[in-house]
Amino acid sequence: MTPNTPVVARTRIELRDGREGLDGGRVAVVMTMGALHDGHATLIRTARERAEHVIVTIFLNPLQFGPKEDLSRYPRTFDADMEICTREGVDLVFAPTPDVIYPDGDPGVRISAGPLGDVLEGQSRPGHFDGVLTVVGKLLHLTGADCAFFGQKDAQQLLLIRRMAQDLDFPVEIVSVATVRESDGLAMSSRNTYLTEADRETALCLSRALRAGAEAAPEGPSAIRRAARAVLVREPLALIDYLVLVHPHTLNDVPEWYRGEALLAVAGRVGTTRLIDNAPVLVGPGGGALEVFSDVPAVRP
Repeated sequence: MTPNTPVVARTRIELRDGREGLDGGRVAVVMTMGALHDGHATLIRTARERAEHVIVTIFLNPLQFGPKEDLSRYPRTFDADMEICTREGVDLVFAPTPDVIYPDGDPGVRISAGPLGDVLEGQSRPGHFDGVLTVVGKLLHLTGADCAFFGQKDAQQLLLIRRMAQDLDFPVEIVSVATVRESDGLAMSSRNTYLTEADRETALCLSRALRAGAEAAPEGPSAIRRAARAVLVREPLALIDYLVLVHPHTLNDVPEWYRGEALLAVAGRVGTTRLIDNAPVLVGPGGGALEVFSDVPAVRP
């Protein structure tokens, strides 16, 4: 049986009409910037399990890109994106242009990420999370979704979206979906298409460092950081911005006495591409990774 092609809405009116055509039940939204891959497909699949209808937004949001970032070269693959949406049973695709989302140009009022948006990714990309929260807030209003699905790979973004929904009383459930990885351990990302073959081999140090750190989790925070750094220093071509072990709700570094859930996060540049990755870990006796890593060695032989 051939799947039905999703309705495509380009304007607010078309979105409203498409939304009204969804007959009853919960509506989920999966927000993307396009260039869909198996990670996005997993988000959509998970949303279908939790809701009767799924909306996918495809919008390359200019507010979250800095002046020297990769907005102009970000991959645009709408036809391939529609194939994935069709295959996964999406009901409605909202694919607006910037003038539809921001009809008066750059919005004078934006949602501020606050102090949590100034650390880690926010320190490297000032204003990034204000742009993310502003568009997520607008898309939640426009789609009228009951639940929204986001990947754990963007852990800081996920935390901030949850805080926004809680602090500003958005009537929506924010659902986290585990990071989807390639068979070699590399976290799936639309930016992986920028990597050369050599870059990709170098980039594997990120997930290998996370796995090595997670394997040291029973020994405590210092051992986790030490094991992860030992992998990264073996890859001089990876320019690391940060490697941190932080509390998953505050993003504060965890002290040596800490026991419980933590987030081991890394970011760096490989070639011309900036990549991020993270792994939730349980620190202390009996601890370890709270996600499944592929069967690749943590450190190259």
